[in-house]
Amino acid sequence: MSGQGGLENINPQVYSRAAIRPEGPNDWNDDVPDLFDAREIFDLIRHIRDPEHPLSLEELNVVEESACEVEDMGEGGQGKVVVHFTPTIPHCSMASLIGLSIRLKLLQTLPARLKVDVRITPGTHASELAINKQLADKERVAAAVENPQLLEVTNKCLAPHQASPA
Repeated sequence: MSGQGGLENINPQVYSRAAIRPEGPNDWNDDVPDLFDAREIFDLIRHIRDPEHPLSLEELNVVEESACEVEDMGEGGQGKVVVHFTPTIPHCSMASLIGLSIRLKLLQTLPARLKVDVRITPGTHASELAINKQLADKERVAAAVENPQLLEVTNKCLAPHQASPA
């Protein structure tokens, strides 16, 4: 990851960003239930930074709104969030780390009533099944968060983008 010699995808294709979501008529109305939708989930994860490039997962087309699914039953019920992400190359060694970053962001942000499932888009990675199994294993995710080096890298991915000094 230091210098371009260690990059797997030295020149990734960069995509345009989605427009900012306009406010709805009930966004500030406390009398209307505020359920999560796919766009809201996408907005939570779109700015996560790639571990190898100074670009967001949205800019690399790793995450898309259309790959976010939500079943939100509201305050009284359980729900589910499923996010499929697409690594930039089929042998991306950072896929587990990217998935972990997405999962951690959602677990830190969403209410506990929503179950989080993060998966690789089917057919887009050579180790898809193994990585999906890792990301679904709560004990492995908890162990990863306790690893200081891994936590440092995921925190960098989740940190807000800092503009370069002029």
